[in-house]
Amino acid sequence: MDELWLIGIGTGSPAHLTLEGRDALRAARTLLIPLKGPGKDDLAELRLAILEAAGAPGRVVPFEMPTRDESLPYSARVEAWHDEIARRWTHALAGAEGPVALLVWGDPGLYDSTLRIAARLIPAPKLRVVPGVTALQALTAAHAIPFNTVNGPVTVTTGRNLRDQGWPEGAETLVVMLDGQCSFQALDPDGLDIWWGGFLGMPEQVLVSGALADVSAEIIRTRAAARAAHGWIMDTYLLRRRAP
Repeated sequence: MDELWLIGIGTGSPAHLTLEGRDALRAARTLLIPLKGPGKDDLAELRLAILEAAGAPGRVVPFEMPTRDESLPYSARVEAWHDEIARRWTHALAGAEGPVALLVWGDPGLYDSTLRIAARLIPAPKLRVVPGVTALQALTAAHAIPFNTVNGPVTVTTGRNLRDQGWPEGAETLVVMLDGQCSFQALDPDGLDIWWGGFLGMPEQVLVSGALADVSAEIIRTRAAARAAHGWIMDTYLLRRRAP
């Protein structure tokens, strides 16, 4: 594997694939597809649908994604998980022709660990990154809202940070990613508005927005129902302090 291409594919819609991403998929000789286990077949099928829409002729090589060891502390758990993914890439790609392409949800550089996993490969392949539509872009487009206020800052964080540290000091607009526990419940909702979305850009897309105090229960119900229906969900949300 002399070359590894990490191609951002957006949030699930084949229409999110850029022309650069399409051309890269067509040029790749091997296409690495993760399988995430029972109940998550849709994720592999979506990747395969994107490959078909792009007209990618390369050989598809699947590999089983490992699960995290929940008995370990968070940082050690993630490190061990990344090590195992890199090992499985290496095993799956033994003898594969390059360039090898891996389809990455959203953008490979935003709250995604694919680049960190790729850094574990020995020998190190030549990396190419093709940017993709991010969940941030898909969310604000779906709600038809601006990402920021006039000259205003935006803080991007995770659900874990929101639960552990609360609202960041001085933040006006907050985008929360990787939150499977609806961590906005840990906040004082007074003066906060929320724009939430799941399955962004897909036919299954679900959206809820409004004052956090009014819609938090609706978001929790909607998210739980969507996850039960599909076996998985990718969602994110934007919080903004209301102007006095």
